[in-house]
Amino acid sequence: MADGSGLKTVSAGEVAGGHFRYYDFVMAAFVAIILLSNVLGAGKVAVVNLPGIGLWPFGAGILFFPISYVIGDVLTEVYGYARARRVIWAGFVAVAFMAFMSWVVVALPPSPDWKNQAAYEVIFGQVPRIVFASMIAFWAGEFVNSYVLARMKIWTRGKHLWTRTIGSTIAGQGVDSLIFYPLAFLYAEGWTNDLVLKVLITQWVLKVSWEVLLTPVTYLVVNFLKRREGVDVFDEGTDFTPFKARV
Repeated sequence: MADGSGLKTVSAGEVAGGHFRYYDFVMAAFVAIILLSNVLGAGKVAVVNLPGIGLWPFGAGILFFPISYVIGDVLTEVYGYARARRVIWAGFVAVAFMAFMSWVVVALPPSPDWKNQAAYEVIFGQVPRIVFASMIAFWAGEFVNSYVLARMKIWTRGKHLWTRTIGSTIAGQGVDSLIFYPLAFLYAEGWTNDLVLKVLITQWVLKVSWEVLLTPVTYLVVNFLKRREGVDVFDEGTDFTPFKARV
């Protein structure tokens, strides 16, 4: 059945196993953003000069990581929960492999002529607790984000996309932050309970704000992909378990 936009409205089951023109590109973008946020952003604390407040520190990863939620929204909205689930697992495995290889490469004995081991360890050395927290929070937050958006699409009958993208991000980023910051920093040296809570809330608000600011971009990308793919997928009758990667 076609809607007013000329798109064919289908259930997720009707396109299971089907081929989409741009799905692989969106998957590649998602995995790239996840890896960038862990490699380039995770290790640096930057500052911004806020009027009336002064210098305010923030993790540089916030420039990258929230974009993964935007891409996750696009995946679920355009291709359905099952294909988004497959991409989330791809991202999770990629991050796990990157963490393992970072540990291996840092642990390799450096050549006596190579004097950059200390700097290399600072950039690529990883605290196991933080890596574990990051992976668990990413996995849970992304699946909550995708699930909420897929359910809301059915409730709203495909209308009011902004309510789904923002609502799912509030839930997904909330779960992500509630898992990551306590697991990574609670009772850690230099971290008080109040500081953990402050950073948790600040990062959550900033990440959701990113989603709101990028809403026009999300609309453009979603509309472009739907027109090119020619379908509008609704997750009616979908098995929402996160514990499989099959479409």
